[in-house]
Amino acid sequence: MSKPHLIALDLDGTLLKDDKTISSRTKKVIELAKSQGHIVCISTGRPYRASVQYYNELSLTTPIVNFNGAFVHHPLESSFGYHHTPLDIKTAKTIIETCEAFRVNNIMVEIIDDYYLRYYDKVFIETFTMGQTPVEHGNLQQILQDDPTSVLVHPKGEHIDDLRNLLADAHAEVVDQRSWGAPWNIIEIIRAGMNKAVGLKRIAEYYHIPKDRIIAFGDEDNDLEMIEYAGTGVAMKNGITELKSIANEITLSNEDDGIAIFLEEKLNLKLT
Repeated sequence: MSKPHLIALDLDGTLLKDDKTISSRTKKVIELAKSQGHIVCISTGRPYRASVQYYNELSLTTPIVNFNGAFVHHPLESSFGYHHTPLDIKTAKTIIETCEAFRVNNIMVEIIDDYYLRYYDKVFIETFTMGQTPVEHGNLQQILQDDPTSVLVHPKGEHIDDLRNLLADAHAEVVDQRSWGAPWNIIEIIRAGMNKAVGLKRIAEYYHIPKDRIIAFGDEDNDLEMIEYAGTGVAMKNGITELKSIANEITLSNEDDGIAIFLEEKLNLKLT
């Protein structure tokens, strides 16, 4: 049996198939890995509320990385600590002002598991919050009272590059931005220096797992730091080219049990 490894799983496009379910083979392999002493955790850009169902489905008992590292906590163990690194509210309001000038389609501000919307939009709510109702919607400058975990912006297609460039020029020192959510082209803004590797490092230290025994799986640009940080960074076949170019290994796609097949071989897990 191999020494305990820490296995970090991105959700969308990685652990989850395109229909947002976990394949039975992947589930069985993860169960087997856990039974042999390996530690499995989720590391996602999603908020906790939109990842807890998968945490429960895999019967995890580990800390979880949400909002690309801006929120890391252990749902079952308060001694791990509650690591929330939000944006400064003044910066957030300046960014919202810029977005308003671009007449963006919508703005969503998240504070841990609560969120606020600029415009009430049923399709947006179903797509990005699994139907959870916003605490409030309307003038975010007035509504917002606390430092937000993240700001999601849905710009008009023709404004994406201009808006990203403007935000980068004005706020590069204090915020990081990522784009995701095709075909929606969402821009996500979180505090600078936050990424999945920051969260994963915290978990690795908690379990005293050295870097060479960390395996991380991802597919998008918000996985770059984590894949680079892990001793074995694995890109999915369906992942972006940039991620594949820095990964140690490339496995099959999220539709083809890529995680299961890689772990079976790497950790010598035999499904009976």
